[in-house]
This record gives sequence, C-alpha cells and structure tokens, in this order.
Amino acid sequence: MQGHLWHFAGKSYGDFRCYLAWRLRMEDVIARMQDEKNGIPIRTVKSFLSKIPSVFSGSDIVQWLIKNLTIEDPVEALHLGTLMAAHGYFFPISDHVLTLKDDGTFYRFQTPYFWPSNCWEPENTDYAVYLCKRTMQNKARLELADYEAESLARLQRAFARKWEFIFMQAEAQAKVDKKRDKIERKILDSQERAFWDVHRPVPGCVNTTEVDIKKSSRMRNPHKTRKSVYGLQNDIRSHSPTHTPTPETKPPTEDELQQQIKYWQIQLDRHRLKMSKVADSLLSYTEQYLEYDPFLLPPDPSNPWLSDDTTFWELEASKEPSQQRVKRWGFGMDEALKDPVGREQFLKFLESEFSSENLRFWLAVEDLKKRPIKEVPSRVQEIWQEFLAPGAPSAINLDSKSYDKTTQNVKEPGRYTFEDAQEHIYKLMKSDSYPRFIRSSAYQELLQAKKKSGNSMDRRTSFEKFAQNMGRNIPIFPCHKNCTPTLRASTNLL
Repeated sequence: MQGHLWHFAGKSYGDFRCYLAWRLRMEDVIARMQDEKNGIPIRTVKSFLSKIPSVFSGSDIVQWLIKNLTIEDPVEALHLGTLMAAHGYFFPISDHVLTLKDDGTFYRFQTPYFWPSNCWEPENTDYAVYLCKRTMQNKARLELADYEAESLARLQRAFARKWEFIFMQAEAQAKVDKKRDKIERKILDSQERAFWDVHRPVPGCVNTTEVDIKKSSRMRNPHKTRKSVYGLQNDIRSHSPTHTPTPETKPPTEDELQQQIKYWQIQLDRHRLKMSKVADSLLSYTEQYLEYDPFLLPPDPSNPWLSDDTTFWELEASKEPSQQRVKRWGFGMDEALKDPVGREQFLKFLESEFSSENLRFWLAVEDLKKRPIKEVPSRVQEIWQEFLAPGAPSAINLDSKSYDKTTQNVKEPGRYTFEDAQEHIYKLMKSDSYPRFIRSSAYQELLQAKKKSGNSMDRRTSFEKFAQNMGRNIPIFPCHKNCTPTLRASTNLL
C-alpha cells in the first residue's frame, strides 16, 4: 500500500467543495473525537489471554456527540454516528456490518490514509489481492466470511490468466505484515478490513461509495481519481494514482444567465404539496374506500362464489341500488357516472330540472370514442346538430374558446373532435349540477332508504332455495290411471 498520493493537496476548498464538503465536515468531527484532551477516551482492554488495543465503546461515541454537538435526542446522535460508521471513519472491531450501537461494543478509529476524502476507487484486482492475503494468514480473526469466500472464487475465475501475479503480490504483502509489531499488525488488519467493508460491503448493506449517474453527469468539475491500493495493472488501463485535470470552464453569458433565471422562476411557480398533506390525503382516501375493499373487510352481502348466499346477485338484478352503492356516488362525480344506476339517477334529476343536455352531450361524446371508425364522421355530425349547431334543439353553453376550437375540429371529424367541449361541460357539471344532485331529496331518499326486507330474511342454503323453486314448478300428473291428482300432490315432499 505504499505510494499513496494526496490528490487534492494544494487545491483550494472551493475547487472540490461539491464533492468533498460534506466529507470534510464529517472528518472535522472525527478529528475532534480523537483530540487527546476533549476527545473520546481510547483505551486498551484486557481480555482472557489477550489485549484489545486502541478501542472505545459505542456508548462513548453517543455520549460524546450529545455533549459536544449539542444534540438533545439520543436517537439523533445514534443516527449521526451510524452515518459516520457507514462511511468508515470508525468501525466495530468484530463485525463486517458498519453500524453504531449504543452499548459496550468496541470500536476503533480508521486511519486517515483510508478516509473517503482521499477519493479511493479500488479495483477488483486490489480486492483479490486482499482476500488472497487473508487466506495465507492462519488467524481466526482473519478467516473469510461466506460472502468474501464467494467473492474470492468469482475473482479467481475472472482473473485466471493473471492469478499467479495476484498471488505473488498477496504473498509479498503478507511477508511485510509479518515483520510488523503484533499490536500494530492487529490494528492495521482491522483498519484494512474496515476499508474493504466500505468499498465492498456485506450483501444487503448500503454502499456509501456509489455515485448517482445523473448527479455525476451534471457536475461541471468532476474530480474522478482512479488509484490502486496495491499498484496493480489491469488488462485495459493502469491503476496507478492519476489525476484528471479539471477542464477550464467559461463564465456564463448574459443570455445563459437569463435562461437560467427563467428556468428557476418556472420551478418556483410549480405546484408542490407538502408530504404531510399528501399523507393525509392518502389516509383519508384509504379510510373512505375501506368498506369497498374485499381484501380488507368482508363484503356485505358476501361473495356468492364463495358462500351459499345469492343476495349479491339478487341486488345486482334489481333496479334499486343498495345503500352502500348510493353512498359511493357521493364520493365524486366520477363515481356517479361510472355506475350505470348512478348515471341513470343523475340523468333523471337533471331532466326534472330541464337541464339534462350537458350530461347527454357528455355521454354522447363518451359513446363516440367507442364507435367504429367508419361510424365516427356521421356520429360527429349528429352530435353537432343536436348540441352545438345554431338553433340546436339541446344547445349547451360553451365558452368562445372551446366553441371555436370545436368548430375547427368538426371539419376533420374524429373520435376526439369534442374533447375540449366535453372537458368544459364536465367542469360545469362538477361545479354546479353534481352538487345540486347530491343535495337533492331524490338522492337523500335513496341514501336513507332501509335495506330490503330480503336482506334480513333467514339465509337459507342455495340447495334449499333451489328445491323450493323446483317444488313450485313441478306439474301434478297422475302416475297411473288409478292415481288421482290430489293423491299425487299429497306425495309432494315440498
């Protein structure tokens, strides 16, 4: 791991603030944590026949964050610490999952060499060297996890031609590690493992090194730095530390600035809803339609295909709608128009007020959209003559803009000739006719009507109803010449 370069040395903070600002702020907090006087106390813990050097507990981190960052909620401090751990600034010494726990779990700080601000982008060949080196060291703490063993096997197949070179690099690294002090080697092994836990995380964990492609493409000054951890060469490109120089950008012109101002003004004028309002709307919608969802509540009447009750079929066959059905018409005009019975009742109400032409026009246009293409021109002329032509018998009230556009569309008739006029009429009915229908006595009578007496009858099985109906329709014939009809009827079981 020799030959590391600080690629942003000598650069001003403004040159790479878009990419590193949040990381530098996080590293400032980490530096304060490691302060000898006011930082987190780092200690060596003695365990059975061994020592655990340079560690601190998760509760120490949480308490330090609460005290030094003026955080009142321990949950917020735990969340902030978890974000820092996910980026690898400190890590649990015995777990691959980088998270913070508010307990006695031991953690260790990462060396600045492996901090994310150094813009590491390690390749698969580097990861192969690391895993191969781990297999050479007969230590229980260095045994590969299941997902690491699978990754090693996959990399060995991918780099079969150069695996001998990778093995030699791993062997050389292992020899260098053996010459280090035991405590130093233990700390460096854990820090290297944490580095790879950030860049090759456990399956199911968040990868904090991923960059959104859309955001990356929008960056004007990307500081993409590719560098190898072990200085290996790949088949296509070099992995040695290189830095792509920042292209010079021209200052925006006045026209470009004006276009940018217009764009942001349009964005400011866009209609936006608060998340709380959206959540309230979804909750109210769910509560409103709860009784109509058979997955959440058992339907009343029950499904005749799943039970022996045919009340549902009887209600559908009857012309009188149920209370539940009538109640749904009040949810909105779409619900009333979608239901054939609701549409019929709405039309009857408008006819009683001598204002049914709007609904009849809307229904005629809906029917036009479903007609075969050969019938469309003639049907367009019929609708025009009935509702829109001068002196039409059922003239509708349109604004001048919609009328002019519809007049132009009629010259080239199509299924959507009356689209603008239909939308205008729909808004008129929704704001005027529909509210009057909901407040009308006709709708209120349907809504307050009691359930049919048939719903409260004792529910017999389908077989009993079938047997009763069959018994009523059985003709009475004598079985033979000595058997009278009266005797035959008396033998009827029903």
